[in-house]
Amino acid sequence: MSRADATSNLVLARRILDVSLPLMGSMIGNLVLMLVDRICLARYSSDTLAASGPAVYTAMAIVGFFVAVVGFSRSCVAQAFGRSGHDEAAHQAALGIAVGLVLAAVLMLTAPLLAMIPSLSSRPPALTRLESQFLFGSAFFGAGMTFNMALSSYFNGIGRTRITLIAGLVGQAVGVFMTIGLVFGRFGLPELGMRGSALGTLAGTLAITACYLAYVPATVWASFRRLVFHTGIRVSELAPRLRKGFALGVTAGVANFGNAIFIWVMAGLGATALAANNVNLTVSYLGVIPLLGLGIGCSVLCGNALGRGDFDQVPRIIGVSLAIELAYVVVTAFVQIAMPDVLLGPFGLAGKPPEIHHASVATARVLWTYSLAFTFSMTGQAVLESFGITRFVFGVRFALMWLLSIPTIYVMNQAHVGEPDYLPTAWVIGSSFEAAIGVLYFWRIARAVRHRQNEIVLARAVA
Repeated sequence: MSRADATSNLVLARRILDVSLPLMGSMIGNLVLMLVDRICLARYSSDTLAASGPAVYTAMAIVGFFVAVVGFSRSCVAQAFGRSGHDEAAHQAALGIAVGLVLAAVLMLTAPLLAMIPSLSSRPPALTRLESQFLFGSAFFGAGMTFNMALSSYFNGIGRTRITLIAGLVGQAVGVFMTIGLVFGRFGLPELGMRGSALGTLAGTLAITACYLAYVPATVWASFRRLVFHTGIRVSELAPRLRKGFALGVTAGVANFGNAIFIWVMAGLGATALAANNVNLTVSYLGVIPLLGLGIGCSVLCGNALGRGDFDQVPRIIGVSLAIELAYVVVTAFVQIAMPDVLLGPFGLAGKPPEIHHASVATARVLWTYSLAFTFSMTGQAVLESFGITRFVFGVRFALMWLLSIPTIYVMNQAHVGEPDYLPTAWVIGSSFEAAIGVLYFWRIARAVRHRQNEIVLARAVA
């Protein structure tokens, strides 16, 4: 590599970090808020602890669909910004906001239906009542998240990710305060238990909305008014966007439910394995959630380059992004392998049976395999989104996760029922399939670059 190339890569790395580090900070804040919420429900009562798992996973699978559909706006804004600058990006953002408002309204209208889902199960009525409370509330905080995704897509698409960080930190602080207060009845707030968790999340979500609205420029609102009240939204422009966003929404649902199935399958290894797996799920988030910020940053810069027609820049952006991501994986892998007790200590394993501690430590030492695989699958998906190649993303995820990975793990687990020592092997098998997904995604990216294929066709803003 020449000195000029090395300097160019350093400049690119700095640009990637400028875009990605604020997003990583926001992701870490989301992780903290999630941990606080789960800890509150766990300490409130045994019923809220038992009900929180099914309720949270069901809610986020449904909400994740709506958020992912709207989230495709980020790729449209990124390409428009790379092609023509702020005016075109504002037009795409306005279209995304219109879609976000409609889907947010639809989600709120489903609140009574979401509340009925727990009644379809055979779980005790005391638990299903709590789950219904949370799911009813999730329709409203999910609507806020859907609208927030439309707003954040503009800022992320043009690379102003510090605004995303600021809004996220404010919302997370409000969410933590309100969740603790409304679950336990502290700070002068009423004690609402499970319902308080949903309302606390809603409060944090609305705080994020307020921050975004304060920063959205007048050009975006001018484009929004023009679309809604004057020119109207062209079906020829909206339909392709919704089709691609729908594919991403279904992909998010498939992934979320697939992860939930993985947890249920692990329960077949016995109570010890289940306890160890629950602890390591949270530990695994520390290894992957911050990487999401780097993946989004990579996607934004690739989208900007594609908007300019600079396909040759895409492999360089991916290469430098991967180098940064892999450096993070190496650091977390070292801690997971050499110092697993540092990560597991906060979960109080010292007071648990030695079998749980042993299984937890053994599993923690192989979590790096999932982090490594996730680096490639997550980055590959994010970059394919910037190309608009979303149906391929869905097809690969569905085929390898639901038709191969989950059945394989289930069948192999049946031969090890009651053997918690098999848990690390199950994680490695799951990681192998996740790596295969990443390989296929990168193969498709290489093909798209080689053939200069861009499936996002943007209409010009109407003056």
